[in-house]
Amino acid sequence: MLTVTTLNLNGIRSAASKGLEDWVAATAPDLLCVQELKAQPPDMAGRFDTLAGLRGYFHCAVKKGYSGVGIYTRHEPSDVVVGIGVPEFDDEGRYLELRFDTPARAFSVVSVYFPSGSSGDERQQAKFRFLDEIAPQLARLAAERECLVCGDVNIAHTEKDLKNWRSNQKNSGFLPEERAWMTQLLGGGAWVDVYRRLHPDAEGDGYTWWSNRGQAWAKNVGWRIDYHLATPGLAATAQRASIYKAQRFSDHAPLTLEYAYRL
Repeated sequence: MLTVTTLNLNGIRSAASKGLEDWVAATAPDLLCVQELKAQPPDMAGRFDTLAGLRGYFHCAVKKGYSGVGIYTRHEPSDVVVGIGVPEFDDEGRYLELRFDTPARAFSVVSVYFPSGSSGDERQQAKFRFLDEIAPQLARLAAERECLVCGDVNIAHTEKDLKNWRSNQKNSGFLPEERAWMTQLLGGGAWVDVYRRLHPDAEGDGYTWWSNRGQAWAKNVGWRIDYHLATPGLAATAQRASIYKAQRFSDHAPLTLEYAYRL
């Protein structure tokens, strides 16, 4: 069994102070994909190189205290790919791919952090540019190898994926253009939204992010914006999905999937 967790940390130092490492030790995933490190290499070195026995690989942003992704793994990768080859977004630390290739198969796990457009039109336009750049990258991946893409996509795909969908139709994260991008990605047969495959009718139980405003967490006014996106062969092996809400490490909840697959 291959167990993979994805979590937006909203700062690795903050999440660590809230008991993240003990939880990772207790749950023992094979891979932990993380987003929003909000740390630079000197901050990571000697402190977060490993987590509960898992070795970390990272793509940090140039800007301090901003973005950044990583993957902690129990298995040694055959190759590491950092970034998508687009300086605007590679400087923001948004894409890290670990390859676990053998003579018999090509297999990748990706940790990705899509931009948020909620701060205004400038960032929303950057988000649209990122969607345009990442789409062909994902198409190439799916054509060449079995792959699992984990991360904070900052898009709720359908009305089931957020509590207040009616009032959010003009807000970043639920814009028609963003939802159409997800529909196109998932409709071509190359990628599967694995949680939704296992839980086609889930609504509130599937939320992974809650605003810090008001009583969003207490009232479960959430969004499902964290995903496992898998190529069909891998998606077909998915056995179980869980969203851990007993502790809070950040404003997101960890999403864990178990696959009948061996690295």
